[in-house]
Amino acid sequence: MSHEPIKVTVDTVAFAVQEAQLEILLVKRKHDPYKNLWALPGGFLDEQDTTVEQAAARELLEETNVGNVYLEQLFTFGDKGRDPRGRVVTVSYLALLRQDDLELKASSDASGVAWWPVMDLPKLAFDHRRIVEYAHQRIKYKIEYSAAAFSLLPEKFTLRDLQSVYEAVLGRTIDNRNFRKRFLKLGVLKELDETSQQGSFRPARLYSFAEQEFEQLPDRPVFSF
Repeated sequence: MSHEPIKVTVDTVAFAVQEAQLEILLVKRKHDPYKNLWALPGGFLDEQDTTVEQAAARELLEETNVGNVYLEQLFTFGDKGRDPRGRVVTVSYLALLRQDDLELKASSDASGVAWWPVMDLPKLAFDHRRIVEYAHQRIKYKIEYSAAAFSLLPEKFTLRDLQSVYEAVLGRTIDNRNFRKRFLKLGVLKELDETSQQGSFRPARLYSFAEQEFEQLPDRPVFSF
């Protein structure tokens, strides 16, 4: 009795917040299956990859020109029928990025690369919409018990910028006064002697993330609003 070999792929859900919207990085497939459909950056595990994470980093760099980023393993998807090429198991990864730091460039096997709003995605190849939905739920939990939100911000930011990240990820508005009061009380923000002019509003104070103070907290705060 012959058995079809099981193949392994990697896919990365790369999030960023731009103009108060949560977005993900997608590539447009150049070849079948699902030619011309948008998909997550990824591909097959290669013999040269010493780890699965290395494969995810390689594919992300090759297909989008995004490199040197922290990747967190998300989940393994291996249902039968998820890939028309046979039994394929994919190990998915999560990345949190800052769009302004990146210069996107499609690879030879992709006809395009672009950011797409999570709430307005195109039709996706394979089961990638399911993977995106899983990743979105993960990041919602993650920003409530970790410092993940700061990975989506520039080094210097306003309290409005910080609140916009939380609102973009959670998909709802947050009470402005309660949000600012809670964050300023925690002592994880370093107030800078700089301001930022945002539109027609008065200059807003800039802050940076006090990572060392955060790590020294006796109990990790819960950032729920």
